[in-house]
Amino acid sequence: MKTTALNIRALVRLISETHHKPPVLRGLVDSDEEAAILAEIEGETSARLMAEREGSPGIDRRELAFARRSHDLKLYGQSHINAAFAYTRPTGNRFNSGDRGAWYSAWELMTSAQEVGFHRTRELGFIGVYEDRARYVELLADFIGDFPDLTGATHPALDPDPARGYPAGQALAQDLRRAGHRGLIYPSLRHAGGRCFVAFDPGIIQNVRPGASWELVWDGAPEFSIEGV
Repeated sequence: MKTTALNIRALVRLISETHHKPPVLRGLVDSDEEAAILAEIEGETSARLMAEREGSPGIDRRELAFARRSHDLKLYGQSHINAAFAYTRPTGNRFNSGDRGAWYSAWELMTSAQEVGFHRTRELGFIGVYEDRARYVELLADFIGDFPDLTGATHPALDPDPARGYPAGQALAQDLRRAGHRGLIYPSLRHAGGRCFVAFDPGIIQNVRPGASWELVWDGAPEFSIEGV
C-alpha cells in the first residue's frame, strides 16, 4: 500500500444538526448551577462523558481531546472529536469496530453528503418509507502527516457491500493501528471520484470549526436531494 503526505485544510465531516445544538437540558433550568446538576445526571448515561471520565474498552481516556487541550476545555470541537470515538454502532463501520469509533471526513461536501445519505437511505429502506428531511452541519478539520492510501488499490475493504467490506476494513484498520498508523486515505464507495480520510487517533484532528448547514431530502424515493440551509 502506498503512503501519501497530507498537509490539508478543511476536510469535511457532516454530523446531524441534532448533535450540534447546545445542550437541550439548558432550557429546562433557570441558572448555571441547576444546569450543572442536570449535566451531571446526563453524564451518567453519556458514552462520550463516560469515555472522558473513565475511558472505554476501545479507547484510553488520555487519547481524547480534553486531555491534550486541558488549557482550554471550551475549545470548539473538543466534544465532537471525543463523541466520534466514544459513540459507535454495535457492529462498527468500515474502518472501526464496535468498541472504538473514528473520525470520518472527505475532501468535498458532496462526498460527505453521499456517505451520510447512504446510511440514512438504508435506515429508511428498513421501514420502506422514503420520506424524510435531515439537517446536517459541516465540521471542518485540518490534517498533517504521512498516511497509508488505498486510492487506486484493490482491497476487500473497498467492497461496497457493508456485509463484506466492513469486516475487511475493520481488520485492515486494526493492523494499521498496530503498525503505528494514525489514519487512512481511501476512495469513496458512495460518490464516484470522491476521496475520504479516516482518523484512527483523536490527536491528529486539528483546528475543528463549523461550516455550512445542509438538508438532505427524501421525497418518496431512495434518491435524495441536498439543499443549503
